[in-house]
Amino acid sequence: MPIRQHLNSERVPVHIFTEDVDAASLEQLKRVAALPVVGPSVAAMPDVHLGKGATVGSVIPSREAIIPAAVGVDIGCGMMARRLDLTADQLPESLKAVRRAIERVVPVGFDSHDAAHAPYSACEPLARGLDRILERHPTIARMGKNMRGKFTRQMGTLGGGNHFVELCLDESERVWVMLHSGSRGIGNAIGRYFIEYAREDMRIHQRNLPDKDLSYLREGTTGFDDYVEAVGWAQDYARHNRETMMAAILEALQGVLPPFRVTEEAIKCHHNYVARESHGGSEVWVTRKGAIRARRGDLGIIPGSMGACSYIVRGRGGPPEALDSCAHGAGRRMSRRQAKKQIDLNQLRATTRGVECRKDRSVLDEAPGAYKDIDRVMANQTDLVDVLHRLKQVVCVKG
Repeated sequence: MPIRQHLNSERVPVHIFTEDVDAASLEQLKRVAALPVVGPSVAAMPDVHLGKGATVGSVIPSREAIIPAAVGVDIGCGMMARRLDLTADQLPESLKAVRRAIERVVPVGFDSHDAAHAPYSACEPLARGLDRILERHPTIARMGKNMRGKFTRQMGTLGGGNHFVELCLDESERVWVMLHSGSRGIGNAIGRYFIEYAREDMRIHQRNLPDKDLSYLREGTTGFDDYVEAVGWAQDYARHNRETMMAAILEALQGVLPPFRVTEEAIKCHHNYVARESHGGSEVWVTRKGAIRARRGDLGIIPGSMGACSYIVRGRGGPPEALDSCAHGAGRRMSRRQAKKQIDLNQLRATTRGVECRKDRSVLDEAPGAYKDIDRVMANQTDLVDVLHRLKQVVCVKG
């Protein structure tokens, strides 16, 4: 039976779908639940852990307001997976060429496409919307060098941190391509700008916030309307980014794998976003910060670490307290700094045995030991999702 905790706060309850939650995260959840705009309740998923302003793995409904820091700066971050008509026995013995083929077409970390190879056609439908946002808020364009050009060159790129591209095998030894990425530099700039915009607004209109990172924008104001437009644009950009990467990866793999077709099985979801929904009989703005929507029938992807399994799931709807949501991954149990201090290369190599990936100090903070046990996370949400496929990576390209 999944474990549940119910945390009483000053205003609305917090429903926690795990026993594995630290004291700092509990305090952070209490502060969010104490906001006058939040309700009817707050949910914390099984991968819950400390975040900036709001807890990662939390679902926050708000009435006539949005908290930009709860949405975060990796707006629209999410997952995509496609299945190929190949099986494990058709893969080459060495998968190094597969990893190199992916790395050639997908820039990672701070790298971008050069001007000659930028996917301009993928950016064209988004350009007018970005121009409108930057005309109203020109500071966003000044938050990074040549932001207008950067948004084009970063289309189809992975980014850093916990973003990845993987070749996986499911329970029937069928081959999948899966990736995790977000809205890159332009999404980060939009997020940081509106977080500060909300702070400035709160300094005037609401002086008793428990945390300045919980500053919110009120519906009916110009700032709120502009943020909704900008965050929607960034979510679209993130989705286009994943689709552009996936197309490039599949084309590259045709050169290093046996001839294959891409099947109809395609899964897409995002887990850092805000959307208008109905909960508790009211229309609210729902922020999922490191959580995915899991209404009955919704398909989703819940990844583990670079040495653990991932899951393709279908939402069950779950109890009302879950707010139609589930976990977005394993969730960190160590900060990046902690992981680099406590995990050594021998541990990294042991826990990624059998996976073609980088095994150097640059990915120590992404080692499996830095994350919670994904199977324990899944066990705590059996009433939220049904598992359709269990995937194990054989190739992993990290950001």
